[in-house]
Amino acid sequence: MLLKTILLPLGFVLSTAVSAFAGEGTIDTGDTAWVTMSTALVMMMTPAGLAMFYGGMSRYKNLLNTIAMTLVAYCLASIVWVAWGYSLAFGETSNLFIGNLNHLFLNGIDIHSVSGTIPTLLFVLFQMTFACICIAIILGSVVDRIKFSSWIVFAVLWVTFVYAPVCNWAWGGGWMHKIGALDFAGGNVVHINAGISGLVLALYLGKRHGYGKEPMIPSSVAFTALGAGLLWFGWFGFNAGSALAANGIAASAFLVTNTAAAMGGLSWLSVEWKHSKKPTLLGLASGAIAGLVGITPAAGFVSLSGALAIGALSGIIGFFGVAVLKRKMGYDDSLDAFGIHGLCGIWGALATGLFANPSVTEGAAGLVYGNPKQVWIQFLSIIGTITFSALATLIVIFITSLLTNGLRVDREDELAGLDNALHGERAFEIE
Repeated sequence: MLLKTILLPLGFVLSTAVSAFAGEGTIDTGDTAWVTMSTALVMMMTPAGLAMFYGGMSRYKNLLNTIAMTLVAYCLASIVWVAWGYSLAFGETSNLFIGNLNHLFLNGIDIHSVSGTIPTLLFVLFQMTFACICIAIILGSVVDRIKFSSWIVFAVLWVTFVYAPVCNWAWGGGWMHKIGALDFAGGNVVHINAGISGLVLALYLGKRHGYGKEPMIPSSVAFTALGAGLLWFGWFGFNAGSALAANGIAASAFLVTNTAAAMGGLSWLSVEWKHSKKPTLLGLASGAIAGLVGITPAAGFVSLSGALAIGALSGIIGFFGVAVLKRKMGYDDSLDAFGIHGLCGIWGALATGLFANPSVTEGAAGLVYGNPKQVWIQFLSIIGTITFSALATLIVIFITSLLTNGLRVDREDELAGLDNALHGERAFEIE
């Protein structure tokens, strides 16, 4: 049985094509080629870009463990998605909170199924890469101290019971879709969802031994910078690919994505330079990622001026979250998943309500273009995501803890380093 096409409200149908379901249609080879390339770009972001970005920021004794948990998250989410995650997120139903199980193991979807102008199987794959990177982002809050076995169980449960519902709300015809919330490529679905969940998991696990008392030096800032470059490259597929077509909206999303990333890097660098008197490579790379996070929900809706504003403030907000808020509040968000993805994702979702430009996507207008109501709608979507992500993640944590006899590694293993203690390997051989 083919899925029916579900369109978003008339005013912004084209710009939010990412939420289209499978249905009757004609495959366009240009659109298919572009989305195929975009899928490959987003796939690269997790086991290559994020693995290097996070691995470089982790301590040397945990570098390999960080990369391993990023890679296993990609593997797990890939299987969960094609088995039941896609059906829960995009299965057609009148339910505004979750899909159905009609497409378990992609039942009813074959090479003849079409979503808009691309094969449904390609749409499934493109959406799968979003689920994969979303669970991997959470890892940044808890590296150095979560058991590998617990991470595996948590990842499976979280993609099923946290990611899939929020994806359905925004892109699968759920309540966010119904109220007209704008989320082009994952402000709520990916970044707020992962950032809040990471913070909850970090608070539950507690601080790393020695946190705040001894230096926790990144193993390789060079790795992190290279990872940031790969993420930036892959983000063009993430955002521009979310048009699900090779069209003007995809081109605009490509442009504003690069612009916001550049502005984010420069604004973070400027604030850091003034604050600490040193312009660091880590800060520049983090700022670029902050800008990319901020522009994600807005990519298909804003013009160049909006991208400049979103990127500039994303860098400042990210720096504040990492250098000020975390220290004042005292929580241990290891690699700043909440500080960058959570906070900048919130800003980006709100900024979409401010800067959405109807000249980019007809009918999608924000406060600056005469539609103050959109800010309120964006606010409601943010509150809904934060509340659900926090509570649902807490439940997943409790279930995982019961199934794996606690989430945290032994003190001895944590102090010795997880690369050798858990994997019996080292990232580099040192003579």
